[in-house]
Amino acid sequence: MATVRSRGASASTNGNGKKPVAPVRGASKEMGVEVQPFGELVDRPIHLEEDDRKTSCELMNGVLADTQILYALYKKHHWLMRGHTFYQLHLLLDKHADEQLELADELAERIQKLGGIAVGDPRHVAELTDIPRPPDGAESVPAMLQRLLDAHELTLARVREAIEKTGDGDDEGTNDLLVSQVLRTNETHVWYIAEHLVDTPVVGGGHDAE
Repeated sequence: MATVRSRGASASTNGNGKKPVAPVRGASKEMGVEVQPFGELVDRPIHLEEDDRKTSCELMNGVLADTQILYALYKKHHWLMRGHTFYQLHLLLDKHADEQLELADELAERIQKLGGIAVGDPRHVAELTDIPRPPDGAESVPAMLQRLLDAHELTLARVREAIEKTGDGDDEGTNDLLVSQVLRTNETHVWYIAEHLVDTPVVGGGHDAE
């Protein structure tokens, strides 16, 4: 005779039929304990003064926060795009999102190379960004594109400030990253998005009547 199993969860399961995951030994005591607080640096023998490294990290974390928000905006508007240019903009915004994500990774790795901590948690990013939060719902296509342009302008303001100050601090590695990749990528994105907001007059097919 077959054994009838109870429909209730057994003591060895967590209610969904799966056994609970055992905590790693000692992990509960370590979680939440920072081994390096945000804003503090570890030593890096790269022949660059600590004050200059700290300044670079602070500046880049601001740019990094804006870059992560730009990425999120591009993905949001990529999903919400509509209208007769849907296909072109849908693809373009996704391409820009991928490129912003690449910039975020480069910025984060540069901060780590300097001995700092790169901002990563979205809730922390929201505290550092200068870009205002958009509505949770959908806006018109022109409004979404203008929002991206405004976000780029705020980001580029931070980028240019960081370029100037990292140049003064002889941090050529950070300065090169900001100029050759971050600045130029954002300027290109602005160009592409801005051209979609230009009103193009309809060209008539016939001659004007005399």
